[in-house]
Amino acid sequence: MRIMHEHIDFPGRAAVKVKWQKKPSFTYPWHFHSEYELLFVIKGEGTSFVADSIETFSSNDLVLLGSNLPHYWKSGENNKFSGVEYIVVQFSNDFFKEAISSYPEFHLIRELLERSLRGIRFNKSFSVKIRAKLFKLTKEKGFKRTISLLNILQTLAKVRKYKLLAGELYQTENHDFTSNRLIKTMHYLNSGYLKKIELKKVAEIANMHPSAFCRFFKQKSGKSLSEFVNDMRISYACRLIIEGRMSVSQVCFESGFNNLSNFNRTFKKHTGFTPSNYFFEFHKK
Repeated sequence: MRIMHEHIDFPGRAAVKVKWQKKPSFTYPWHFHSEYELLFVIKGEGTSFVADSIETFSSNDLVLLGSNLPHYWKSGENNKFSGVEYIVVQFSNDFFKEAISSYPEFHLIRELLERSLRGIRFNKSFSVKIRAKLFKLTKEKGFKRTISLLNILQTLAKVRKYKLLAGELYQTENHDFTSNRLIKTMHYLNSGYLKKIELKKVAEIANMHPSAFCRFFKQKSGKSLSEFVNDMRISYACRLIIEGRMSVSQVCFESGFNNLSNFNRTFKKHTGFTPSNYFFEFHKK
């Protein structure tokens, strides 16, 4: 399977992203992202691929995945009838980084996150006990959500019955998908996508010829550089439109586009709505 990098957007630059999903099946392919991920399967069954580990999963499975750990959940054949339901919690790899690395109060969480670099599957009897906290987390916002996540991580850190998924010899730094050139490229794009992005500049950061970089980036992300940047810009534009404090033309330039007609065309291609209709549809629902 070809591995893809997933860009995770945090609405409003929140510290934690939580989704409660019901789908016919898991759809995201073999991929990785720099964020930590906690996945709780409410309903469903199939096969999980985490680094060099292949296992079956089923209802009440709880897994913590470390930063840049490749993974893929493949739904079983029966799921086309019953579907999957799950809660996924994602938080940045610099989440409380200074405190977690410095203060003794966070010692257990630091060890937990270090273990998660190989992926952790928790005992089901424990998962059932903590599911209420995960359901509660989906309903919380802002500061309460962040504190609740820290409490959950502290609880996970105290558990002694768990299984590490990736093999002992597995090292993420030995894998091409976390090569320095990709990390440098993603950092540049994630921090500068609202500004003008030039292929030549990005290729220089990756230390590659522009044409070679285009092939490299398409292989790793599944998208061209312009498609990837537009995805991030449109995602940011959606947040600005929902807030309703700017006109469409202001949103256009604020989100990195320099042409209103191009912005409208790209926005409709990505969302299926014009910017104005998107605002009304969101607030209607």
